[in-house]
Amino acid sequence: MSTEVLVIIGAGGIGQAIARRQGSGKTVLLADYNETALASATTALEAAGHTVTTHPVDVASRESVNTLATAAAELGEVVQVVHTAGLSPVQASPDAILAVDLVGVALVLEEFGAVIAAGGAGIVISSMAGHMGMVPLTTEQERQLAHTPTDELLALEALAPDRVQDSGYAYALSKRANHLRVQAAAVAWGERGARVNSISPGIIFTPLAQDEMSGPGAAGYRAMIEASAAGRVGTADEIATAAAYLLGTDAQFVTGSDLLIDGGVIAALRAGRIQLAG
Repeated sequence: MSTEVLVIIGAGGIGQAIARRQGSGKTVLLADYNETALASATTALEAAGHTVTTHPVDVASRESVNTLATAAAELGEVVQVVHTAGLSPVQASPDAILAVDLVGVALVLEEFGAVIAAGGAGIVISSMAGHMGMVPLTTEQERQLAHTPTDELLALEALAPDRVQDSGYAYALSKRANHLRVQAAAVAWGERGARVNSISPGIIFTPLAQDEMSGPGAAGYRAMIEASAAGRVGTADEIATAAAYLLGTDAQFVTGSDLLIDGGVIAALRAGRIQLAG
């Protein structure tokens, strides 16, 4: 019987939570750029009884992502791919965010779209930032972000350095592009009998969120939490629960979609209960 492979790109809190939820009976291929984080996550998953293989990856590099996809296919049948890797505005420059959060997602969708098994499914972890309306795009710009060949994306006028000068803007733009790119990729994945969707978490209690909430935007994060219907931050396990649905057989009619899981922040924003700065 062929080995089923679950690929988790990004060894952070959400990636680990999904691996715990989905990894039983599969080989978990865990990939990350940070070798220390990769080793720590592997130890935790193996201690919980999972079979884990690790692989370094730089999602901004086609060669690196291609090598990872090839390694996954050599392990067995690639049935699930979960891409959680990304940079936040307090962590990186606009250029780095576009390379990792925008181009990196496009590369993963393309390279793993070539190895995903029939009946398989993928998820990209995006962000509620893609729903905030911070990035006004024309219909043509959205088409370009969805369909421009991956290696030509950074040449788009909408991504030019003089247009994207702020890390927060780069992040929101990347996350909106993720939604568009996933929807477009669903067509190619569908030709292999596979599905792909995205999840847009709100404020989830992870180290990345803690970095953000201790940065310049801390007051804004507190305001979003207080104005939301849930009135709290979310957990990685809640994202893993949603991922289990999208990756499973109950979601066989769901592809090319984005699931917003934010405790009601975007609803509050659109109701005028939150005012975004800038």
